[in-house]
Amino acid sequence: MKSMIFRLSRIARLGCGLLLGLTVLSGNAADFPTPREGHWVARDFRFQNGEVLPELRLAYTTVGDPNGEPVLILHGTTGSAGSLLTPDFAGELFGPGQPLDAAKHFIILPDAIGTGASSKPSDGLRTAFPHYNYDDMVTAQYRLLTEHLGVRHLRLVLGNSMGGMQTWIWAQKYPGFMDAAVPMASLPTEMSGRNWMMRRLIIDSIRSDPAWKNGQYTEQPPSLRLASVFFAIGTNGGDQGLYKLAPSREKADAVLDQRLKAPFRGDANDHLYQWEASRDYNPSAGLERIEAALLAINSADDERNPPALGVLEREIRRVKNGRALLIPGQPDTFGHGTVARARFWKQEFEAWLRAVPSNAR
Repeated sequence: MKSMIFRLSRIARLGCGLLLGLTVLSGNAADFPTPREGHWVARDFRFQNGEVLPELRLAYTTVGDPNGEPVLILHGTTGSAGSLLTPDFAGELFGPGQPLDAAKHFIILPDAIGTGASSKPSDGLRTAFPHYNYDDMVTAQYRLLTEHLGVRHLRLVLGNSMGGMQTWIWAQKYPGFMDAAVPMASLPTEMSGRNWMMRRLIIDSIRSDPAWKNGQYTEQPPSLRLASVFFAIGTNGGDQGLYKLAPSREKADAVLDQRLKAPFRGDANDHLYQWEASRDYNPSAGLERIEAALLAINSADDERNPPALGVLEREIRRVKNGRALLIPGQPDTFGHGTVARARFWKQEFEAWLRAVPSNAR
């Protein structure tokens, strides 16, 4: 099936002859079943760098009927399963009659290695914790699904930001394991440009802080909060969105002061490992191996993955059943954070997914 990019500002044809008017309908967020938390220990987990952890704890959350169609949802950097259980995301997708209705789907949201309640440096190993990457995270997710939850086939893998990059890896590493893949706020190319430069800056700012003490600190180094706020403003929010929020210096100062004073519970070593995990991300070489129907969803005002680079438009042509949806930037979008608000894309996503055949055995 021919690859293409389509935009919300016009009408576009999807697979199976379906014609959609691509307009954003906000709708009302719905309730969904109470999430259930669980954990599993992967024994003798071998990382790509050769290190082995005798016990790797993997935390996860599920929503819906275990007998429903399995769906894997992957979170972003410094997030966790809980960061997706919001009215703007889960409330738009998991409720009755919504695209991933939990009465019909078994929704699995793992905490990636190094995040949430999964094993991470701050549990005690500090800088002796193995230096993982995105491939390690995906391998751990696969083991969680197959060895613990008994999942043999997924209807869908969907991820946002870091989770979007992991979705690109999933689609080529386990090509027959899913019907559909939706990488969001990500590009199928190596970590580079401003995206990596900003990550390097947050990493170096923490490591150069004397209070970091080579990872053996007893109090969080102050650079962590400042670097995190700096990174978020530099790579998230959208030009129009931030201008709408702060149209004057006084309002900009107020927004910045609020963010700098907000509660911050991050751990410096955990954050360092999470940002560094992207260091060797590069799924480009395997795009032709992808068998699943794939819909890449990005926003036009994404600061980390700017469409002006032409990367997605070029690379999506290599995915035999690939499509790309570009959400136009506007005062109500949030740049890199836009896709975390499912109202901007759920209508088009639902129609697309409905047309994807099920290959479950």
